[in-house]
Amino acid sequence: MAELMDKEVFREKLEAAVKGNSSEVAPFTNAWAEGQLTREQFAKWVEQHYHYVGPFADYLGYMYSNCPYEDAKDFLLQNMWEEELGGDRHTDLLIRFGEVCGTTRKQVEDPNNMLATTLGLQSWCYAMAMRENFIVATAALIVGLESQVPGIYRKQTPTLREKYRFTDHEIEFFDLHIVSDEIHGERGYQIVLKYADTPELQDRCLKAVQKATEMRRMYIDGIYRAFVDEKPYATL
Repeated sequence: MAELMDKEVFREKLEAAVKGNSSEVAPFTNAWAEGQLTREQFAKWVEQHYHYVGPFADYLGYMYSNCPYEDAKDFLLQNMWEEELGGDRHTDLLIRFGEVCGTTRKQVEDPNNMLATTLGLQSWCYAMAMRENFIVATAALIVGLESQVPGIYRKQTPTLREKYRFTDHEIEFFDLHIVSDEIHGERGYQIVLKYADTPELQDRCLKAVQKATEMRRMYIDGIYRAFVDEKPYATL
């Protein structure tokens, strides 16, 4: 019979699950950090990324409806407020960057532009938020997905300034998320460590984090194949 891991061991396993397939080392992330992408390719990324992060407040809202813990509810409300009401909406900052790179708000918001891999990640996020145990959903969306963001953007953002000469105003989306998602990610860890209080819940959380990294990697590799490598997926 499985035993309950102490919080230090559980934290180490969660962190290892994130690092094991992190999008921080994906080919698209590396190409971006090394200055190998064009502004047109950044625009294509925005057109996909919007459909992953655009509904993030919706995911959090579904998680809130399934959450019985007051402290965790407070965190979710704060997170939703920052996404939608705390100054500029995060999606507006993303679209601002996309417009500088040559796309339009209409093009970014058009769901018909979603790659199948982008739709897959978005659908998985909705399914986890709506149907899963709140703790497992937190492990998936906050620990598995949101906690990756600061490392990815710290790798990419210097190149945007130094090589491509974007202004601070144009890339505010990235600077904001380096700070906010580091806070959110840590809060997610603390909630999972506190409320995953059975061996079964700990195991489900670890598996959810692993799946989250797989889903995000599928999504970002889909963008790389479609707009950088330009090799179509094999068909039957």
